[in-house]
Amino acid sequence: MARVCEYSGKRPQVGNRVVRRGKAKREGGIGQNVTGISKRRWKPNLQTVRVVDENGRVHRVKVCARYLKAGKFVKAPRGSHAAWKAGADK
Repeated sequence: MARVCEYSGKRPQVGNRVVRRGKAKREGGIGQNVTGISKRRWKPNLQTVRVVDENGRVHRVKVCARYLKAGKFVKAPRGSHAAWKAGADK
């Protein structure tokens, strides 16, 4: 499965890692020189969480930590799936 938040759509971002050598001019040196540039990725902080949807069903979804902290959805209580099945049998 992809590393994508199912709510915000946040996904890994690509950038460069720049390695420099020397002391900056503002710190009293003669300037910096770039000695290497390599690709790198920033991965989102995804957590797998059990969520209750609008129909009352429980699903496992990958959600970024920012949405977890903001409380943008309803987390399923622990053991709710077994309780739901027992209620459906009646």
